[in-house]
Amino acid sequence: MNLKRREFLYLSGSLAAMSATGAYDALKGLIRSPRGSREPRDRKNLFKADGKSLVGVVGGRDPGRLIKESVSLIGGFGKIGIKGKTVLVKPNVVSGRKNPTTTNPEVVKAMVRVLYEEGAKDVFVGDMSALWRLPTKDNMEATGIRKAAEEAGAKVIYFEDHDFYDVKLSKGKYLKSVGVSEWIFKVDRIINLPVIKTHRSATYTICLKNFVGATHYRQRPYFVDSRHWEEVVSEINLAYSPDLNVVDGTKIMVSGGPWQGQEKDADLILASGDRVAADIVGLGIIKSFGLSKKISSKDVWQQRQIKRAVELGLGAKSAGEMKLLVKSLDKSKEFDALIKEVREHIG
Repeated sequence: MNLKRREFLYLSGSLAAMSATGAYDALKGLIRSPRGSREPRDRKNLFKADGKSLVGVVGGRDPGRLIKESVSLIGGFGKIGIKGKTVLVKPNVVSGRKNPTTTNPEVVKAMVRVLYEEGAKDVFVGDMSALWRLPTKDNMEATGIRKAAEEAGAKVIYFEDHDFYDVKLSKGKYLKSVGVSEWIFKVDRIINLPVIKTHRSATYTICLKNFVGATHYRQRPYFVDSRHWEEVVSEINLAYSPDLNVVDGTKIMVSGGPWQGQEKDADLILASGDRVAADIVGLGIIKSFGLSKKISSKDVWQQRQIKRAVELGLGAKSAGEMKLLVKSLDKSKEFDALIKEVREHIG
């Protein structure tokens, strides 16, 4: 990896600080080498109709029903064939702070239960926290995600304890390869389970950004090119495609982030097979609250993560290539008003 001077100094400083403070888990994660190479995990978006990516958004307060209804709106779990398969659920566990810094543990629990109801053979819940927030195990416990996942019957895994593979990114401009957790290749199906929130460096973090937690620390955006953080996030996604994105919008972060910021109850879940389309709807939801200058000042399609993802062919290229399907379980006027505004922001 070719490091610019700024990134080299950042990396050198990080190594020195870890050694001095005894942060050996972080140091081990940073110096671990890939065990070999793999081709990108490429999957087609099966949740489409008339050539358009479907996004289902359901409002309510029961996580299990929200998950089932949102996925049902776009065609159901049968599209990806869960029965008899091993499934990885990838939440956002960036640190030990509770939801919405991290995915709601009740949503994690509901997701695991729904997958077993759909006939999954084994369900795993895994992530790797930010470098300075390791070990992931402690964060899984602090957030309640480990307990929730295990109560639902899942096995919890921490990516830093396992091997990585090097994946070449043929379309990469800022990044030519990335280390990817072996768990991305060990299971039959992957459910991306991010939370909707703002991010001081990447502007926002939803589906695209959530994959960073499954990648090697040496290719994290701040090491690769801190001036093109958003573009690096999108390029990392060339290494894999999830089978389904289910997005936690029960409580969201609408300014600040990623560690803490202003929070709002949105009481919704959205589902899509298209990471870009799901992120567009999530951006529309954040923008509707009008509290993030970085998001409010731009068209959602002009966000840098989105622009680069569109260039790379990772999902919908415009509002005309996606379709929003909605349902309110409790007939909430607030939900209806929010969705009306989101539609306007999508274009």
